[in-house]
Amino acid sequence: MIYLELFLTFFKIGLFTFGGGYAMLPLIEEEITANGWMALEQLVNFIAVSESTPGPFAINIATYVGSQVAPIGVFGSACATLGVVMPSFIIILIVAKIYDKFKNSKTVKGVMTGLKPAVVGLIANAIISIAISVFFPVSLVSLSVFKTLQFYVSLAIFGVCTLLAFKKVHPIIIILLSAVVGIATGYLL
Repeated sequence: MIYLELFLTFFKIGLFTFGGGYAMLPLIEEEITANGWMALEQLVNFIAVSESTPGPFAINIATYVGSQVAPIGVFGSACATLGVVMPSFIIILIVAKIYDKFKNSKTVKGVMTGLKPAVVGLIANAIISIAISVFFPVSLVSLSVFKTLQFYVSLAIFGVCTLLAFKKVHPIIIILLSAVVGIATGYLL
């Protein structure tokens, strides 16, 4: 039954999300934590990993969650991955078939105009949610010295990476540098 649940959950995520992987984050977070499949901290850790691994973001998350939740991880991964991919596949087939008929429709243009700010809002929600869990994993009052140092290192990595991104440094270099700093910090702290 877990396989069907994985498929349907990720089918719903794929069906009701416009704008790609980042726009899916709030729905993925809600569904995964509501089903008790994974703690938010685990999800945030995998989001970081999935950003630095090849492949589409949503597929990486679906595959990982399926492998962690199902008794037979390979089948769980397959069900979750098919679930998240299937809506896009079906929708693209339909759109490709009827696009020429409706490409100049005011209604279609209006729908697309309305979806753009919604996607930006969903991405902003994901950024804020992840930032809170990364920078404030527990209340600042109860932070140990170790957690306080981790907080400042995380903040410094964020700041440096943001500056490098504005300086047009290649994203791979930023990812590699932040990984090296994170590993070094893990060993030192």
